[in-house]
Amino acid sequence: MQYADSARTRRYTVVAHHNPVEVTLDIRRSEFIGMIRRVESEDEARAWIDDVRGVHHAATHVVPAFLLGPDRDVQRSSDDGEPSGTAGMPMLQALTNFRAVHSGTEYADLSDVCAIVVRYFGGVKLGAGGLVRAYSDTVVATLQQTPLLLRQRMLLAALHAPHGEAGRVENELRSAQFSVLGTDYASAQATITVGLEDVDDALEQFNARLASMTAGELVAEAVGTQWQDLPR
Repeated sequence: MQYADSARTRRYTVVAHHNPVEVTLDIRRSEFIGMIRRVESEDEARAWIDDVRGVHHAATHVVPAFLLGPDRDVQRSSDDGEPSGTAGMPMLQALTNFRAVHSGTEYADLSDVCAIVVRYFGGVKLGAGGLVRAYSDTVVATLQQTPLLLRQRMLLAALHAPHGEAGRVENELRSAQFSVLGTDYASAQATITVGLEDVDDALEQFNARLASMTAGELVAEAVGTQWQDLPR
């Protein structure tokens, strides 16, 4: 299996949906409930953490950690009353070190993710090392049950076509496995927007392919970028 450092500005791994994934581990009579979900902002992460605290108000600890952004610029965690450094930070490290596999290649680039571990104390103290392992192992066990996918920065290319030709061109682009993001039928002409991998020669290669498909009649222009989830 290959290992790759993900191109930070082009793609990274995310949770496939916003529905929480939950796994429970029993560790020396304490119950550790791991939860993972996708979040798009710090406000969304904190709102979910508050919701979980409300549901598990009788828990001994509700420990959160989350990562945000393609470059994981935002990293937050809390020990929530556990000894300093034994809960939140190990969870954060479990998130940053987790290796997702895409097409046989491993990527340690998970982001836009929030993990929560709820602990119900069972009467046996674990010690600092035991706590670190328990919180880290709970996050990893939950991640192993979490569907993941790649999120990629796409170069947006727009091409203009007569209304009568737009449907045919769009179908041919889809058949050629291009990502057609939408078609806008204005009064004068239709504008088809295609998402391309954001690499240096992407537009040039696309226009060469487009020329062969339309006998040189259509040319696309770059109109921006956007992040797009890739199909699993």
